[in-house]
Amino acid sequence: MKKRLVVILLALSISVTSLSGCGNSNTSDTAVADYEPAVTEEYTTYDEAPAEAAASDSYKAGSEAAGSKSNAANSAKNFAVAPNATSDSYATEQEAVEEESLSAKWYDNTRSYRYEQKAKEDISNEKYTEIDENGFKDVSVSPLSTFAADVDTASYANMRRLVNEGYGLYDFPKGAVRTEELLNYFDYDYSSPGLGERFAVDAVVSDCPWNDESKLMILGINTKDLKRKDTPDSNIVFLVDVSGSMSRKNKLELFKEAMGLLTENLGENDRVSIVTYASGTDVVLEGVRGNETRKINRAFESLEASGSTNGEGGIEKAYEIAQENFIKGGNNRIILATDGDFNVGKTSGSELKEMISEKKETGVYLSVLGFGMGNYNDTTAETLADAGNGNYSYIDTIGEAKKVLVDEMTSTIYTVAKDTKFQVEFNPALVSEYRLLGYENRALADEDFKDDTKDGGELGAGHQVTVIYEIKLEGKGKTSGDLKYQDNVLSDKAAAKDEWCTLSIAYKDPDKDESKYLEYPIGVDNYVKNPSDDFIFATSVAEFSMALNDSEYLVDMTREEALKQAIKNVKKTDPDDDYRQEFLQLMQTVSRDDISIDIERPWYE
Repeated sequence: MKKRLVVILLALSISVTSLSGCGNSNTSDTAVADYEPAVTEEYTTYDEAPAEAAASDSYKAGSEAAGSKSNAANSAKNFAVAPNATSDSYATEQEAVEEESLSAKWYDNTRSYRYEQKAKEDISNEKYTEIDENGFKDVSVSPLSTFAADVDTASYANMRRLVNEGYGLYDFPKGAVRTEELLNYFDYDYSSPGLGERFAVDAVVSDCPWNDESKLMILGINTKDLKRKDTPDSNIVFLVDVSGSMSRKNKLELFKEAMGLLTENLGENDRVSIVTYASGTDVVLEGVRGNETRKINRAFESLEASGSTNGEGGIEKAYEIAQENFIKGGNNRIILATDGDFNVGKTSGSELKEMISEKKETGVYLSVLGFGMGNYNDTTAETLADAGNGNYSYIDTIGEAKKVLVDEMTSTIYTVAKDTKFQVEFNPALVSEYRLLGYENRALADEDFKDDTKDGGELGAGHQVTVIYEIKLEGKGKTSGDLKYQDNVLSDKAAAKDEWCTLSIAYKDPDKDESKYLEYPIGVDNYVKNPSDDFIFATSVAEFSMALNDSEYLVDMTREEALKQAIKNVKKTDPDDDYRQEFLQLMQTVSRDDISIDIERPWYE
C-alpha cells in the first residue's frame, strides 16, 4: 500500500511540474513556431510536393507540364516540377484553419477536399474584356476576312489556373477564355520555312465535329526559327511591379524564381536593367552584362512588395533606361511583370496604351508577364502588350515560366516579323459562308490590310499561328437569300473551283516601316477525309473553348456533349506530348466525371 501511495504521489508531482511549464511563454512560442510552419509549408510549397500527388487526378490536371512541346523536347523532358498544388485560397499566411481539416493533407486524393472543403478563390474583382463571338459571314457580301496576328498564350495558362481553383464548365468569367490563345499554346507539326523564306503555310480542310453542315479549315503559319547563337544581342529592362498587391507567393516570389531560369540564358553582350515601381520608382540595376548572373539574381532576390501602384511612372522610367542602353540592330525590350492593378497616375489600359503606343516607335518593345489572382487585370495586361508590340503571357507556375522564358525564349523575345496581318479571300464558287474561330479582339477593317499606319501583330522566331475557320459549302446550309440589287459574276479563277481561298500575309521587317506581301492559295486538294492527329487535337481545343464560352454555334450538341466529345477525341490521338496530356487532364477535371471512350465511330473516321 505504501509503495502504491508513493507511486501516486510521484506521478502527481511530475504532472504538476509539467503543467507549471505551460505558463512559460518561451516554451509555448517555440512549440507553436515548430508546428505552424509545418502546416504552412504543406500549403505553400512549389517544388517539394509529395510523390502521392502524382497519383491524384485533380492535381495531375494542375501539373506544370514538365517536359517539352514536340519540337523542343530534349531540353524540357528532363525538367521535373511539382504539381501545381498551390493556390492562394490554400496559401494565405497564418489563415484560420478549422481544427478538423488540419488532419487532411493538401495532397489527399479526394476531389471533395479540393473543391468543397475550401472555397474557390474570389475572382469577382478580376477584369476581363467580354468577347462578342464571331458569326458567319456571307461570302457573296463579305469575301474578305482580315485580322492581326496573335500569338499570346496568357488565356490558356489563366484557364488552367481557374480549373485548378475548382472552376467548372459553367463558372468561367466572360472574356477569360480566348480561343486563339488556347490554340496557339501548343506546337503542331507544321512545315518549316525554306531557305530565304520568312513563313511556311499549311492548310487542311475536313469535317466539323459539332456541325454536320459545316467543314473546318485549319491554317498553320510557321516562322523561321533562330538558333541561340544567331540571335541578336539583347537590351532587356525588367519592369517589376513591387506594390503591396504583388506580395502574395504566386506573384513577386514566383517572378523572382522565374528570373533565375531566364538569367542562365543571357550572354556577355546582353544588357540587363531592373526598374521597380510601387508608390514611386527605383532603378535597381542598370546596363549590367548578361553574364553577370550572380549580380542580377541578387538584385531580383532583394525585391520586396509594399505600397501603391504607380505604373505610369515605372513605364516612363523603363523606357528611359532602355533608350540609354539601346543596342542598334539588337533586341531592345521591356518585360513588365505585374498583376495589372494600377492605382496611381494613369491607371486605365486606354490611358497607358496611348503612352506605350508612342514609345514603341523608338524601337523598344514591351512584353507583359501576368501574375496572381483575385485582383488580376487581364484587360490591362493584354492592352499594354498589344500596344507595345510585345507578347502577353500569364505565369501561374514555375513550369509555365520555364516554357515561356527558356524553352520558347527565341519566340518570346526575338521579333522576326512586326505588324503582321492576315487576310483570307474566300472563293464564292466553293464557300458560301465562313466563321473565324477566335481573334475577335484582333479584327481589322479590310482596308487596314494594306495601310502601314494600322498595327498588326508581332511574330517571334519559331512562332506558330493556328487559324481555324468553320465554312459552309456553296449550296449547303446557306442562310442568306439571293441578292436583289447585285448579280455577282464569278471570275474565271473562281469558276475553275480549284481553290478554297487565298491567304495573304502583310508584315514588316523588325527595322523597317514598309510592309511586304505574300500570297498562299489554298487548293481543293487540301481536303482530307481522315485528318491527322494535329487536326483532331486543334479542333478539340476549339471545341473545348466553345463549350467553356457556351457558344451558340455548337449546333448539333450541348456544351456538355461538346466537352465529352473533345475529351474522347484527344484520347483517341494518344497524346505523347506533356502539354497535350495536361490539356486532356484539365478537360477531365472540368468534366468532373469519368468519360468512357468506347465510341464506335469518331466524327473523323
